Amino acid sequence: MDVRNPLIRLTRRDALQLGAWSAALSLLPALPGLAAGIRAREIPSSGESIPVVGLGTSRVFDIDPDDDKELADCRAVVAALLAAGGKLIDSSPMYGSAESVSGAVAAQLGLTDSIFWATKVWADGGQAGIAQMQYAMRLFGAEQIDLMQIHNLRGWQEHLPILRRWKEEGKIRYIGITHSRSSAFGDVEKVIDQTELDFVQLNYSLAEREAEERLLPICADNGIATLINRPFARGALFGKVRGRPLPEWSVEFGADTWAQFFLKFILSNPAATCVIPATRQPEHMVDNVGAGLGALPDEAQRRAMIEFFAAL
Repeated sequence: MDVRNPLIRLTRRDALQLGAWSAALSLLPALPGLAAGIRAREIPSSGESIPVVGLGTSRVFDIDPDDDKELADCRAVVAALLAAGGKLIDSSPMYGSAESVSGAVAAQLGLTDSIFWATKVWADGGQAGIAQMQYAMRLFGAEQIDLMQIHNLRGWQEHLPILRRWKEEGKIRYIGITHSRSSAFGDVEKVIDQTELDFVQLNYSLAEREAEERLLPICADNGIATLINRPFARGALFGKVRGRPLPEWSVEFGADTWAQFFLKFILSNPAATCVIPATRQPEHMVDNVGAGLGALPDEAQRRAMIEFFAAL
């Protein structure tokens, strides 16, 4: 346990709560197909496989560390992710307390070494970026961060040489860039053309399909793994289907909920390596992981999903 993270303060009461969370997880509905394991995809630059559903922490893990209820919810979500077979947690210094909370709850659960840590550098200037990355390592209680990404391309020309040096030194394993706006895809493409990357993080969903046109194919052609953010378009997808039943044909690819319907659409694109929906509710985490189990839509089913959504 890394005592340098100010949120790590496991007390006897916390230990009792952890037992309660474990019991609560055992009561969550069993996921069909979980015994066969969550689907995994390879990181092209290494051949390492990662589960196709992870956890995003934007907004949802930016909590008041003195709010016991919210901190307990975060712990239960991380426990649910790992229990269901996921491992990637994505964060950023831009997300307020999210890095600190992620590291603290993982340590309290004894899961620090089981997590694929993905975070970001978001600063002007190389020295400021180094300080951010060093702080993230302390918060995660990790001597090595799995994936360090340049958040929204901020200062990428300065940060990229430092990330490369850190990778050579073994402080990070993979290098990436991110953006969450389709309007910036052209800038992302330019960076891909100029350098070698392991990951690109981008927005993609039934509501935001621009990545299909060029960016996802470019990543596939260049051997770059992808993390998919905004998979529910910040909740807009659920607003479109509120009160509507799932189409009957969704059972053909094992979508039992709207969340799984939306996530399976993303994962049916082979260029999508891992999708990172954000949540602070363990039941939603388990539901999201369900999208990585069983079948995925084929091309005809993808077209049907697109037509269904367009008609709403």
